[in-house]
Amino acid sequence: MPPVIILGVFLAYSILLFIIAGVTGRKSNNATYFTGNRNSPWYVVAYGMIGASLSGVTFISIPGEVGNSAFSYMVLVLGYLLGYAFIAGVLLPVYYGRNLTSIYTYLRQRFGNRTYKTGASFFILSRSIGSSFRVFLVVNVLQIFVFDAWNLPFILNVGIFMSLILLYTFRGGIKTIVWTDTLQTTFMLAAVVVSSIMISRELGLSFTGMIREIESSQYSKMFFTEINEKRHFLKQFVSGAFIAIVMTGLDQDMMQKNLTCRNLKDAKKNIYLMSWSLIPVNLLFLSLGAMLYIYAEQMGIAIPERTDDLFPLIALKYHGTFMGIVFLIGLVAAAYSSADGSLTALTTSFSIDILGLNENSLLSEQQRVKTRMAVHIGFALFLTGLIIFFRAISDESVINKLFTIAGYTYGPLLGLFAFGLLTKRIANDRIIPFIAIASPIICYFINEYSEQLLNGYKFGFELLLLNGFIVFLGVLLVSRRKKQGDSINV
Repeated sequence: MPPVIILGVFLAYSILLFIIAGVTGRKSNNATYFTGNRNSPWYVVAYGMIGASLSGVTFISIPGEVGNSAFSYMVLVLGYLLGYAFIAGVLLPVYYGRNLTSIYTYLRQRFGNRTYKTGASFFILSRSIGSSFRVFLVVNVLQIFVFDAWNLPFILNVGIFMSLILLYTFRGGIKTIVWTDTLQTTFMLAAVVVSSIMISRELGLSFTGMIREIESSQYSKMFFTEINEKRHFLKQFVSGAFIAIVMTGLDQDMMQKNLTCRNLKDAKKNIYLMSWSLIPVNLLFLSLGAMLYIYAEQMGIAIPERTDDLFPLIALKYHGTFMGIVFLIGLVAAAYSSADGSLTALTTSFSIDILGLNENSLLSEQQRVKTRMAVHIGFALFLTGLIIFFRAISDESVINKLFTIAGYTYGPLLGLFAFGLLTKRIANDRIIPFIAIASPIICYFINEYSEQLLNGYKFGFELLLLNGFIVFLGVLLVSRRKKQGDSINV
């Protein structure tokens, strides 16, 4: 496909987002940016969060990963249901009951200021790395098929993309994101459906024939039973539950959207609708992945070294202009979905949790807005630098890297929130930051030498649980029973 068409699709979609941002950003202030004035329809939030949960990783990496892990990822998704039920039943009542803007304010109320800052810092680290990986995955495709063709550097590609996101999220913040997410979800799902139909037709398969072809292939295996296998189904299911809890329930990006709902009841309906919708949606992505490999085998197409490149390769090189445009629209939607909400959430967390913007009575509303905008620009530049760095080190499926990093960076948040919610003990706020920092380091060495230490056992995504347990145990050791007169709110 000619690079000019690819660039045209990208710019046309960007203009559409700017129109939406212009409408939603009218008469906006800090309350609009941070909470959307708590006036978002729950069904709009739920539908948009499907796209936010998927992002560019699911759009490109999940279909490609089918070649390595077959349908085992689906067991992880089934585990999500358990995690989302916990979010709706336990975490949302806490967040709404305490009227939180940043969910990490809970850690200050429960433990103290040092733990609060530590939790927020781990989120900022986690979301910065995760979002950079997601955006890298997508802009790398634009680089290969557009910017390389014109001999333009990767840094220019990333700079243009991040500048566009910066501009359309600058004023409306989370209110804009809630509505643009619905657009992004629609185009991502449409791209996968159309791509699947076109591939099956080219292979001469009906809908039922496509299902039979997938079922009879090596790619449809879902349950792996070897205990030392990273993809063991019990590991996948349990890991899925906890991944949902930490990457949605303990993530300011995802929860900030939930907290724009009018009330707790609506927020719960949002979570339940979104969680069950992820089952057919992820099955659709995995089915597309199987069809891509089947198509490549029958057409004699060499599988790329990086499996993440398979979908872009087939869509843009081996099919016509229409499928290429459909793929690109989904790709651009995935890219924006990965970055815009993250940029807003990072700005919110840093402004409120680290700078204490909402609590500084010496600042006028105008000064608060200027500070928030400066933070917004700062994170856009920071994410740009991380994306450039990740391109230099990327050598495997992004979905694997993303969940592995999540195990290290979200683990301390899991341990801290678990201790706060499950016990009424008072912990030493001064020592907790050291425990939270030490735990990922310990987990790294355990993971590196697990085969020698644990008789061949290999950690998968369940490394997250180990990390959280170490933090929980560490906090328990520096805690005591609550006494009458203690000011900590449990």
